[in-house]
Amino acid sequence: MKLVYGLITGLLFGYFMQRSRVIRYDAQVGAMRLIDMTIVKFMMAAAVTASIGVYLLHDLRLVELSVKSTMIGANVIGGLIFGVGWALLGYCPGTAVGALGEGRWDSIWGILGMILGGGVFAAVFPAIKRTIWQWGAYGKITLADVLHVNHWVLIALFLIGSLLLFRWFERRDL
Repeated sequence: MKLVYGLITGLLFGYFMQRSRVIRYDAQVGAMRLIDMTIVKFMMAAAVTASIGVYLLHDLRLVELSVKSTMIGANVIGGLIFGVGWALLGYCPGTAVGALGEGRWDSIWGILGMILGGGVFAAVFPAIKRTIWQWGAYGKITLADVLHVNHWVLIALFLIGSLLLFRWFERRDL
């Protein structure tokens, strides 16, 4: 049943990505040039919605959280690789697959790059596990744990900050 839920969620996310036009190359480049915040608004709305939904389900004891370990070195290096790939291709992983679904064959290069990158990562993981993986390893923590506040306080601040940022973007026609 988990696979069915995943499939439905993925199809809905893809539908909303397509409808909001975030899989368009010009939206991707506009985001990188900081002149089109459509993708930023879409992802922030998804993050706020997911935060509320996940923590509501968790607090109602309907789901159990699976917090991943915090590893600053791996996150920074992985983020840099992701950013370079996004800048070179003009698509991130989700939008590359969405673009292929729309028939834009240029995205196939990014998808092939992701597959190759996954293979390279698997091959070098034993060495990474002893080095980069350990840089800034803090274990399974959340921002609420670090700040010693209830997660709903952070979610409320994130929601308010997102709404203010959305308003600022709209006023500047971004």
